[in-house]
Amino acid sequence: MTMIDVWVEVEGNCVTQTLHEARAELDAGGDVFLDFSSVRRLDSGGLRALEDFAGAADGKTVKVTLRGVKVDVYKVLKLARLSSRFSIVS
Repeated sequence: MTMIDVWVEVEGNCVTQTLHEARAELDAGGDVFLDFSSVRRLDSGGLRALEDFAGAADGKTVKVTLRGVKVDVYKVLKLARLSSRFSIVS
């Protein structure tokens, strides 16, 4: 089976919706790259969606990489103890 890496651009104003739509891409079997460069802040819904996305990716043994994470968003991920569930690159 061919594994296809998936690239998803996450818009700052619809993080939750984008992550729910991206969950369908986990079936491709490759790594998932989420571009967070336009995300300036995360609300509780976005955090919950990220947590659910990480759980779904773990269940399918898919590696998720967050790219372009702003410092303020990274701090929120650290406080919520979610940063260790993702690879984070600049």
